[in-house]
Amino acid sequence: MPPLIRHVTTPRFADVVVHGDTAYWVEVADDTSLDARGQIGQVLAQIDSTLTAIGSDRASLIQIVVHLADLAEAATLDELWDAWVPQGHPPVRARVQSGLGGTCRVEMLVTAAVTQQAPPSNPKELS
Repeated sequence: MPPLIRHVTTPRFADVVVHGDTAYWVEVADDTSLDARGQIGQVLAQIDSTLTAIGSDRASLIQIVVHLADLAEAATLDELWDAWVPQGHPPVRARVQSGLGGTCRVEMLVTAAVTQQAPPSNPKELS
């Protein structure tokens, strides 16, 4: 069995866990003072950064579970999502309403295939 590689760990969680050719992580907006549109856009950009750091890309996304604080923001999510997802390569997606803390409007749980031979071993590449 391939080892689990954990990047940027804290006592409570890892930023990214890679198992074999699959990576798992969660993204929330760095700036939760933004409205839903701003937070969703920021999270999608952060997913792009993490994909690059682990040796992957949008076409290799397997699944994204989107947690919204309010399902009234689903149309905004869909608009930004449709412009972001590569045509012909959509991941499995679930959208749920969640009791997110504070001013957080969106959280995305991401699973992606690692398409390069070796993901980076330097955890600073993922921060």
